Amino acid sequence: MSRADRFTGKSVIVTGAAQGIGRGVALAVAAEGGQVLAVDRSVVVDEVVAEIVAAGGSAASFQADLETFAGASAMVSEAVTRFGRVDVLINNVGGTIWAKPFEHYEEAQIEAEIRRSLFPTLWSCRAALPVMIRQQGGTIVNVSSVATRGVHRVPYSAAKGGVNALTASIAMEATRHGIRVNATAPGGTEAPPRRIPRNAAQPSPDEVSWYQGVVDQTIDSSLMHRYGTVDEQVAPILFFASDESSYITGSVLPVGGGDLG
Repeated sequence: MSRADRFTGKSVIVTGAAQGIGRGVALAVAAEGGQVLAVDRSVVVDEVVAEIVAAGGSAASFQADLETFAGASAMVSEAVTRFGRVDVLINNVGGTIWAKPFEHYEEAQIEAEIRRSLFPTLWSCRAALPVMIRQQGGTIVNVSSVATRGVHRVPYSAAKGGVNALTASIAMEATRHGIRVNATAPGGTEAPPRRIPRNAAQPSPDEVSWYQGVVDQTIDSSLMHRYGTVDEQVAPILFFASDESSYITGSVLPVGGGDLG
């Protein structure tokens, strides 16, 4: 099988597929022959599927709130109904909602950050595992972050630390069923402006300064002293999702220009 056909005949769920890295992953998997279920809670995901189909690929969209187990279960059921199986699950939902020193976070904001950046991956893995166990095979790729060591994002850092832990622990349990579980940990990534912002509120002067602190720390921590591109994040995700990584499981790969998190 050539590199361009790594996902031919495979059913692939991509979450957070409407924008950014998730969109790039969905387009790339489809271009390599995969049947893609592009999942997001935004209707924008329909445009991604339309782009895939226009290019001759195979894809369907599904809207779900993956912060709930019901949403994750519905997503997996949709993939099985459409494609008959789930070969690959790529968990891409998550992202900082607020950037501020920890003492400035409100209780509700802390809970919202954890719900946003931990639970979609946790629930999606839980929903997909019974299907993959019945198949006696499957691949899960979680998208974590090098921000497990980072300023002004403590709740997000904690959530992504949880993603790293569940990646390792599920891998230990699932290997006997032929299931591999790995994660990439992106660093700062240049992406087009979000069409659906995580936080639509106008930032205060303090919030602007605090976010600049995140940017400065990200660049300073990276040996390359720059942000990455979406394509530079997509490539290692596809490697873990493909059979090229058949002897790797339970691993978290930093993709942050030398920032190890």
